[in-house]
Amino acid sequence: MVLLWELMRPTLARARVAAQRMWSQRGASQGAGGYDPGRERRAEQRARALLRSCVEEQDWEMYRDLGFLRVWGALGDREGDPEGIVSRAGGHAYAFLIYPHKPIVAYVPETGELLNEYCVAFPDHSKPYGSSRLPHSDDVLAKWMALTADERHLIGEANMHLPGRQIDPERVRRDLARLARWESQRERGAKFAHRAKVARQGDVRAA
Repeated sequence: MVLLWELMRPTLARARVAAQRMWSQRGASQGAGGYDPGRERRAEQRARALLRSCVEEQDWEMYRDLGFLRVWGALGDREGDPEGIVSRAGGHAYAFLIYPHKPIVAYVPETGELLNEYCVAFPDHSKPYGSSRLPHSDDVLAKWMALTADERHLIGEANMHLPGRQIDPERVRRDLARLARWESQRERGAKFAHRAKVARQGDVRAA
């Protein structure tokens, strides 16, 4: 865990600085003038740009294509997992799905078993009009930053419920199936691109 934290610290620091800068700029622009009906759309566009600049390219493409992010669980044993959500299956023991303005859903990648819902909120106090909620992509980014920076603290502070309290379990299972197909297609595409690259290099050497 210490090594993982040290490796991720520069990325998280850059993400936090970028988020603070853009949220500050957005708050300043919202404070001037009257109500602007296009504000929500522009705020979401800026939020998507910020999210893309902070997460890995594959994670951004996942959110762009599927509408949610997956975060692998970082607590690797029962002693470090007071909620008891660690599976004994191989590979990653558990993972989270992050939805905009929905609870974070914990599940077992090996079996697809849904474990818990964790309710957290990140209100946007800078808005003088309308909803106090962050734009969708800002909400996803805030949850991603909190989970990757200090998963234990976020889980400890969140309101925990059994699956189905706010998100239909069938929807989550469909999303997990969509995620599996999406990753499979990406893997096939990457293999095809690699074979094509090798073939082109062979043609160049032959010439």
